[in-house]
Amino acid sequence: MSSKNANKSLLRVQTLSQALPYIQKFQDKVFVIKYGGASMRDPVIKRETVRDLLLLRCVGIKLIIVHGGGPEINAMSQKLNLPVKFIDGYRVTDAKTMEIVEMVLVGKIQKDLVNLINVSGGKAIGLCGKDGRLFFAKPFKKKKKLGFIGEVKSVDISILLPLLEKGFIPVISSVGADIKGQNYNINADDVASVIASSLSATKLILMTDQDGILKDPKKPSSLISLLNIKEVSKLIKKKVISGGMIPKVNAAVNALKKDVKSAHILNGNKQHSILLEVFTDGGIGTMITRN
Repeated sequence: MSSKNANKSLLRVQTLSQALPYIQKFQDKVFVIKYGGASMRDPVIKRETVRDLLLLRCVGIKLIIVHGGGPEINAMSQKLNLPVKFIDGYRVTDAKTMEIVEMVLVGKIQKDLVNLINVSGGKAIGLCGKDGRLFFAKPFKKKKKLGFIGEVKSVDISILLPLLEKGFIPVISSVGADIKGQNYNINADDVASVIASSLSATKLILMTDQDGILKDPKKPSSLISLLNIKEVSKLIKKKVISGGMIPKVNAAVNALKKDVKSAHILNGNKQHSILLEVFTDGGIGTMITRN
């Protein structure tokens, strides 16, 4: 072996050795990961992300993935000449749009992701709120004129527990129905937050197309690596946290208030971002804690 190759091999071994304390700490713990539609666009990064997720599973971390799919829903709506409209960041969802949402999220994105995990060596299974009564929905009361936009009313994790124990990775679409069977489109961050809370997960990880929370949105170097709930409230009041980041932060805070140990917001478009966040001291995104 040449000295150059030997140095590369040594670097790999040193990296694995440095990750050992984190592997020991998180073995047999539950991570709920929201894999955002905006961070799923690049097929190369997507394959690498799946490999990283499988590495987490191989070292004993129990994974649940909740996925979004906004860009794909927009594209399909436009193909079918249906309007794409948002109010305060929430998709206006009439009956026809609801059909597209379910078709894209459950019928395409979920199945593609399940298949990719399986062919990469994992064991994934697709679910939505309607499967096994995983969660029931109710109309979203905070905003009017949104149509069939909902929020989670109740969760039953009994279908998840045996799957996790047998090594499966549940891949969950954010589509649910109320007790009468009416379908609802639910924010995927909120679904991930509720499921993480119900499982008392060690980590809720929200993967998006942004680096995390920035003091100055124009300066990537202004990333805030660590925050607590009180500091988050102050940043929202100062409008440092604004726009589409607010629902993500609220989902993180809600989970932390209900026994989730830590929440993370990171850029899923960056190579190996989830491994860097979990297995290094500094991380790569923003970590939010209760205190």
